[in-house]
Amino acid sequence: MSLISPNDRSPQTYGLIGIGLMGTALAERLLAAGKPVQGWDVAADRRAALAQIGGTCATSTDHIFSQCDCVLLSLPSHETVASVLDNAVTSIRSGQIVVDTSTGDPAAAIVQAERMAEHGVEYLDATISGSSQQLREGVAVFLVGGTTDAFEKCRTLFSGLTSKAFHTGAVGSGARMKLVTNLVLGLNRAALAEGLCFAQQLGLDLQQSLFLLRESMAYSRIMDTKGEKMLTGDFTPQAKLSQHLKDVRLMLQSAHEANGNLPLTETHQALLEHAVEMGLGELDNSAIVRAIAGNEFPLQ
Repeated sequence: MSLISPNDRSPQTYGLIGIGLMGTALAERLLAAGKPVQGWDVAADRRAALAQIGGTCATSTDHIFSQCDCVLLSLPSHETVASVLDNAVTSIRSGQIVVDTSTGDPAAAIVQAERMAEHGVEYLDATISGSSQQLREGVAVFLVGGTTDAFEKCRTLFSGLTSKAFHTGAVGSGARMKLVTNLVLGLNRAALAEGLCFAQQLGLDLQQSLFLLRESMAYSRIMDTKGEKMLTGDFTPQAKLSQHLKDVRLMLQSAHEANGNLPLTETHQALLEHAVEMGLGELDNSAIVRAIAGNEFPLQ
């Protein structure tokens, strides 16, 4: 396992495909680090938003692959990643690096790395532990699977994005570790939501309850980022609830393939599916509190 250091052989030109919540934060970090960014997204308003913060809008994904040494992917699923890379086979160039920050199936990452290697392109599954806001603040953690050489080439890239980037091993290990971290993170979030609902049921002051939870041995960092959102009902998305449900399904799939058992995650999946049925899927994942307590939470 390696932390970033100042010594690298980083690419000089950067492309970004996918300008959603995470993609926009990636662009902001790159631009703040003095790295020009060419970006593409299927949504015109997202491309316009990139231009407003100083990025350059490419005309297509082909244009990005033909112009950039390093292409970052920030896409909603590994299926979308596969589609983008399928379409890029005529424009990719030997020596390029693909840095896939999407959360997807670890097995799919291995397949994409093998396909890219056939074209002389290096592939990193550089998953992000943290929300778009934490990435914007430079405190998200990158969990990077791939060859040591490719990781070394991207040290300056990662240092511009975060203070913590870890080389987790071969391709696929970054995606696997992201599922592990998201499992614990998601259960922490659900536990906080249920705890606050329990405090309300017992007639306790919710602000004081959140304060005391943070002061007690029950503390988790999720209380700092999601506690107030749960209490105020501000579910402006930093990370969408529906995206976490996608991750939970990947966790259960991966556990099944490894002959494992994740009983708490099975319960969490049912709760998230209920939240989506309630129409909360496009809201911040802290909206899980509403799936437990109903849309009236909090009552105080």
